[in-house]
Amino acid sequence: MSRSKEYLNLFLRLSRPHFLLGGFLLYGLGTAIATYLGKPIDWSLYILGQLLVTSIQLMAQALYVFFDGTPTREVTFQSIFSGDRKALDPEHLPFTAALISTIVTLTISATLSALLLIVKDVSFVPWAFLLMGFFAAFSYSTPPLRLITSGVGEIIATIVVASFVPIFSFTLQAGELHRLLPMSTIPLAALLFAAFIAFEFPDYASDLKRGRKTLMVRLGWETTMKLHDLAILFAILSFLTAYALGLPDRVALGALISFPLAIAQVWQLNRIKAGLPPRWRTFTLSALALFAMTAYLELMGYIFS
Repeated sequence: MSRSKEYLNLFLRLSRPHFLLGGFLLYGLGTAIATYLGKPIDWSLYILGQLLVTSIQLMAQALYVFFDGTPTREVTFQSIFSGDRKALDPEHLPFTAALISTIVTLTISATLSALLLIVKDVSFVPWAFLLMGFFAAFSYSTPPLRLITSGVGEIIATIVVASFVPIFSFTLQAGELHRLLPMSTIPLAALLFAAFIAFEFPDYASDLKRGRKTLMVRLGWETTMKLHDLAILFAILSFLTAYALGLPDRVALGALISFPLAIAQVWQLNRIKAGLPPRWRTFTLSALALFAMTAYLELMGYIFS
């Protein structure tokens, strides 16, 4: 395989397409809320915004690899959005590939932003959320902030992914905020936060040994287990509250369908806490599935309402 094809193959692996799909899902949710409220879709704005969100996601991935790996050190830290361990091994990933990916994705993000600024008359609101999201994505792995090991990176990433992406999409179409946005995204943010925690459990010993100040290392595994369960409980309660405040019936029904999986997620963690052998792969995948399924059901609820 030629060097260029090897780099392309590695870039595709590191981009984690199934995680990029989450960006499409959440971006679509924001626009679906806008159409539910009677706003016509500007498809050129939609496509430009989606490309911008995806390019920033890819940039965050490339920065993670670039700053957490060296030509002689294997990357061992794995978050919900990181690539698989074999792909991050410098033996399989030349260090220059990470640098090239970082430069390319940063350039694409800047070009798309300039195109959006020049071609479209967009209000200040989406730009504000875009800039905050870009800064958070850039700082997630990049010194000096390196939010990924700050102990608050999980919280900031949760807010950016689960809230800022749909808000950016909605405000691109509507030009303003609406109460349906927090009603729809706060429960998703809680579920994503629980998924972030779930993905930290398998790496807890490694993070502790290497002094990586993740949320779990700072709080301890027992406290973080309670936080995981509280996040899922909060998601359920916030959905019920949102329904009482006017969340569309079909959107609320979608949330109701996902409740059994939420309960199963809490049950799995409590089995581990009780001393039973952990099945980390099942646990982490079900945490991700809970978030993705709930977001998808919300999206479908708005489309068919």
